[in-house]
Amino acid sequence: MKIFKSSLVFTVLALIAAFFVGFYDRTSVEPSMALGLKALFIAFVLTVLEISLSFDNAVVNASILQKMNALWQRRFLTWGILIAVFGMRLIFPLAIVAVIAGIGPVEALKLSVFNPQKYSEIMLSTYHMVSAFGGAFLLLVCLRYFFDETKKTHWFSGFEKVLVRMGKMQAIELGMVVVLFIYLSKLLPANQQMEYLFAALWGIVTFVIVDGLAALFENSDEEVSGGATKVVASSGLGLFLYLEVLDASFSFDGVVGAFAITQNLFIIMLGLGAGAFFVRSMTIYLVEKKTLHQFEFLEHGAFYAIGALGLIMIINPFMHISEWITGFVGVLILAFSIWSSQRHARALKS
Repeated sequence: MKIFKSSLVFTVLALIAAFFVGFYDRTSVEPSMALGLKALFIAFVLTVLEISLSFDNAVVNASILQKMNALWQRRFLTWGILIAVFGMRLIFPLAIVAVIAGIGPVEALKLSVFNPQKYSEIMLSTYHMVSAFGGAFLLLVCLRYFFDETKKTHWFSGFEKVLVRMGKMQAIELGMVVVLFIYLSKLLPANQQMEYLFAALWGIVTFVIVDGLAALFENSDEEVSGGATKVVASSGLGLFLYLEVLDASFSFDGVVGAFAITQNLFIIMLGLGAGAFFVRSMTIYLVEKKTLHQFEFLEHGAFYAIGALGLIMIINPFMHISEWITGFVGVLILAFSIWSSQRHARALKS
């Protein structure tokens, strides 16, 4: 409970704040208890949704965080939560609307307050671009993990050994993702094809940049557990940037999708922000309890779940898949990896 205490406190405060946001909703003639309770419920639903979507994120965060020194761990858990709550849940949606509408950030904020319906329409109109960017990045994270030639532990041995052999082909994952997006972009309406493809290319470029920054701190004696890059753990800067972009990619789908539930930017920030706080607490728990060492295939499950989320984001512009289904798929894969790990451990003992 000590680990989750701050998350519980923040969640309670966020839900109370959401209640008052709804209670004093400017669209209502006078303060409304019903609107306040509705806002509180929506914020709670968004919190649960964010947590369900981010179990695999917490596992991957923990696998990388345990190789960083105490200083960079604290920075990720402090600076990182500020970026996650306010950067991705407030500044990011404001920036999207500002760019798409060709207005300043202050005007975008005013639009969210005084014309939330118009603001929501602009956000949802960017869904295909946001899905392409986040999906491309997450899919590359997954493929790089399984194409890693240094990977020795395999969950599905035959399949994963084939992927490791394929990984000997330089930058194969980049080529596969580019070809996939070129094909899929042709299935969209003509006015969205270039936007979808351009956003995906930026997702690919972002992955190459943050992966390259991590490689700048390369040290042959130290390696991220199960990961694709070798870094000087004492520096941590490259991994910090990698984790922040990874967190952001996980947030894209939830942030934009939340506008289908409510048009109120502040309720979205409070609900998803509380969920992000819990993800940080789960990350700390996994690191301190050394959970990844207890369940051998849990990390594998997390990267399979990341791949599934990336694919779902990529195909969402063509066939929308509920965020609840996405979250359930991730939880199911992780649960199966834990069961497999326990079964494997018992087999070794017998």
